[in-house]
Amino acid sequence: MAVSRHDTGALATGRALASQVHPVFMLPPLATSLFGGLLSGGFWPPVAALHAGAMFFAVYTAHVKDGYVDFHVRGEDDDHPLTGGGCRLALVGAGVGFAACTVGIWLLVGPGAALLTLPTWVIGYTHAPQLDTNPVGATMGYPTGIALSLLGGYYAQATTLTPRAVGLAAVFLVLLTGVKIIDDEQDYDYDRSIQKRTVAVVLGRRRARQFALGLFAVGLLGVVALAVALPGVPSSAAGAALAFGAVAVLARRADPETATMLLIRGSYLLLAVLVAAVWFRPLA
Repeated sequence: MAVSRHDTGALATGRALASQVHPVFMLPPLATSLFGGLLSGGFWPPVAALHAGAMFFAVYTAHVKDGYVDFHVRGEDDDHPLTGGGCRLALVGAGVGFAACTVGIWLLVGPGAALLTLPTWVIGYTHAPQLDTNPVGATMGYPTGIALSLLGGYYAQATTLTPRAVGLAAVFLVLLTGVKIIDDEQDYDYDRSIQKRTVAVVLGRRRARQFALGLFAVGLLGVVALAVALPGVPSSAAGAALAFGAVAVLARRADPETATMLLIRGSYLLLAVLVAAVWFRPLA
């Protein structure tokens, strides 16, 4: 069965399969999974590796399924590196990989950790064509996956959830939802032409940008509140709000492509400051 649409042979097959690994979107779920484990205070590397592996396969599933639907089913994309059969093969392989990681988590930690991991694959598999046809699913699928990645990484180490883990997961959910709203502005004209109901299409560009900025304000206030009020969240974590807030100010009036680029990097900076605060506790 041909896997690559553009060439034959093992090397072409490998390149086609690897093309669905998009580091910009792949790294945050893996990083938040590891951050969740670090936040728990008890970091067991084998469990952390299994959970991060499960997140990799969940996001890979989303990328392959999205490309398959957009090119082979809807005909929206101009090109795709995988054949239809190659997409189905990649989905099966990713599903097997995710199942293996989840079973490993079940055996090492317990059923609760495995059950908290499972929804990330469901979100990835149903992103297209089910979730991406309405404003909530199209906008919040990826942020929800990130939040679950943090919670799952935490639970896999601690076998419980605490207010600090839930609070920080909520912060990521709110902030990344705002980033996704602005990201969708880039495809406003096309999405409107095919009646794809993103937040930008439903609210219009100006109000969608205002809504996203409001979400940033809520999320950053949440970071500060957690750092001040909750034990286990270092006070230095409030610095993450300052870091992301500075980037958000720069992105406020930028065009959608530039704003998205800035905000994604701002999200990396937010996570880096949180990791440093939890790991080093500089103000302790």
